[in-house]
Amino acid sequence: MRVWVDCTAAAHPLVLAPIIRGLRERGAALEVTTRSYGQTEGLLERLGIGYESFGAHVEGGPAAKAGALAGRSWTLLRWARGRGFDLALAHGSVDTAMVGTALRIPQVQMQDYEFAGLQRKLAWRAARRVIVPDAIPVERLRAAGARPEKLIRYPGLKEDYYLADLRPGPEVLAELDLGRLGIEAERGADDRLLVVVRPPPEGSSYHAENPIYERVLDRLTAEPAVIVVLIPRTEGQRRAATARSAPSLVVPERAIDAQSLIAYSDLVVSAGGTMNREAVALGIPVYTIFSGRMGAVDEALIKAGRLRELGAPEALELGKRSGPLGPVEPRDPDLLIDSVIGAVG
Repeated sequence: MRVWVDCTAAAHPLVLAPIIRGLRERGAALEVTTRSYGQTEGLLERLGIGYESFGAHVEGGPAAKAGALAGRSWTLLRWARGRGFDLALAHGSVDTAMVGTALRIPQVQMQDYEFAGLQRKLAWRAARRVIVPDAIPVERLRAAGARPEKLIRYPGLKEDYYLADLRPGPEVLAELDLGRLGIEAERGADDRLLVVVRPPPEGSSYHAENPIYERVLDRLTAEPAVIVVLIPRTEGQRRAATARSAPSLVVPERAIDAQSLIAYSDLVVSAGGTMNREAVALGIPVYTIFSGRMGAVDEALIKAGRLRELGAPEALELGKRSGPLGPVEPRDPDLLIDSVIGAVG
């Protein structure tokens, strides 16, 4: 079986890595494509996943994004033609939908957010299978373009599956030189609070203006005991954070082992989705400052008290955490691998 995997955002290499590994162990020949966007290429390299990169993320309005989509899809169409793919796998890639449909390649789309508008509808309507958490109601999935007969609904979070074998390592603390700021690998031995921050998904179709993000940074960098590691999505976000020149604010210049960093942290504050759920999966206190429409997965986590909404920076509760390092409820990714393979035939 020949499989094409397309990773178009930084979360995708992480989510798809155990599936890529599992497919290869079962004899599949895989080719992975990506685009230049944030730390996506860097994460593929960290994970040891070879890739070819086509196109880049484009800021701007619908016309600019449509032009970028058309250009990348056309390039991928020429690349994929004649390669004999039996299956295409992605986590919301519209390019996969366009190219897969044109070349009649069966497609599997994974996703855990149901409100990304036209992007989601195109990908889900083109897919043979749509793999989603069972927290998302079927009615919402149908409205977003996924007919019930296409659905494979899995229990828990996608993060429970790809973090299942995570053994957090303190190397990331040394890589970021956090020791000079008082952060110890044995976190109980220091008096610092390590907070991981993820900025808003600017440029995404589901992004709304975020009025609280900069104020959260103001609050955190003003706290003497707090050390902040901000993991930017874009080069612009990295430059803006660096320009603050705050001694307690660390901004990585390249892709890092963010999952180990989260495991060693005391708190996560994120304006996105995946990093929030990684914190939940690792048992780390986490606030969401997401400004778009809340998806069903996060609604369920908030209702269960595992994720907290932050309305004002002053409401942040800062404190040291304690407890074991690692996933709280690891799940076997074979369930997802089997679901992907089942789309062929």
